[in-house]
Amino acid sequence: MPEVPSASQRVIDAAARKGVTLDVVNFDESTHTAEEAARAVGAEVGQIVKSLVFVADRDEGPEPCLVLVSGANTVDVALLGAVLTENRMRRATAEEARQFTGFSIGGIPPFGHVRPIRTMMDLDLGRFATIWAAAGTSNAVFAVTPATLRMLANAVVASITHARIQPSEQQPAGAPSGA
Repeated sequence: MPEVPSASQRVIDAAARKGVTLDVVNFDESTHTAEEAARAVGAEVGQIVKSLVFVADRDEGPEPCLVLVSGANTVDVALLGAVLTENRMRRATAEEARQFTGFSIGGIPPFGHVRPIRTMMDLDLGRFATIWAAAGTSNAVFAVTPATLRMLANAVVASITHARIQPSEQQPAGAPSGA
């Protein structure tokens, strides 16, 4: 049995502490982007969970917020700020994301971070029976139900996005573009 990368093991261990056993799948190819992950697992782009780090720039210093968003959507930063009652929200830099979570962009999981992080979850993820999230590296993912993900990540579900790809425009995995 291949050795599990330490980053993925942290995610597995965090889920186990809440009574959930994860089946982490590692791919030879990258699952860094939502499109790559959807192709790898044979799912719709909307079923892929993007774990994005945002920062509230407060007078006392930056406060991170993790946003779990459907791969078919983009975060509306103004709406996110309004929901969180934060005046100055921005996307975290790659270094800030690593510092706040302990993981690199492209492999940031929804939980298992080096410190507790306030977490918001895209309402659209609830449309799917199964969703896929990063497991700590750019080529490791796991499947989970939206309710289980919300519990594992201690996330608050809210409408914080706008659709990037309309569901009717999504191509099934493996379909040629323009089909």
